[in-house]
Amino acid sequence: MNLKETPDIDRPREKLISRGASSLELEELIAAIIGRGTARYDAVQMGKMIGKVLMVYAYETNVRDLLAIPGMGEAKACQILASLELARRFPPPRMRKAVIRTPQDVLPFVTQYRYDSQENFLTVTLTGAHEVINVRHITKGILDTCQVHPREVFAGAIEDRASSVILVHNHPSGNLDPSRHDLLMTEELKKCGEILGIPILDHIIVGPIDDYQCI
Repeated sequence: MNLKETPDIDRPREKLISRGASSLELEELIAAIIGRGTARYDAVQMGKMIGKVLMVYAYETNVRDLLAIPGMGEAKACQILASLELARRFPPPRMRKAVIRTPQDVLPFVTQYRYDSQENFLTVTLTGAHEVINVRHITKGILDTCQVHPREVFAGAIEDRASSVILVHNHPSGNLDPSRHDLLMTEELKKCGEILGIPILDHIIVGPIDDYQCI
């Protein structure tokens, strides 16, 4: 039975509406995102092929990986990548209003960046009670270099009306020791935070190992 022959109640989007997104299998979730398949493969069949690629590359999936799938065009590839990025910008419900008491409490919010092959610089904005307001992706570097400007760091914090900020970046090499650049950048950003009245509580380095380092 192909998708055209499937009863409406079991089609991905109809199933999502009637039973909720959690009731969908992986290929059905993807089918609900891309909407239509091709003359050769219906949306669920496309979803299975896309799912296999995502299981391999996860958040590092790029357009080239997806375009290698038969019948995949740029529009569908962009839909998938946009959905991935949207998902990782929002923490799961149990983490909303989470209170940060130690650097380790930050790690669940940035897990998806620990294994990236390029450096990413993030800010975690907090309320006066140290509740998480937002996790903002500031910039992505090349290999092991990431350029960060204070205005980019604090623009989001001001928009969030944050009382304080925690900085996070990843070291793809797995060596979590801060570089000279990391140390200088942290000092500069701390000075800017003092001037703005939005102190930086910590700067955490993560990587593809089960550990972290604070500057």
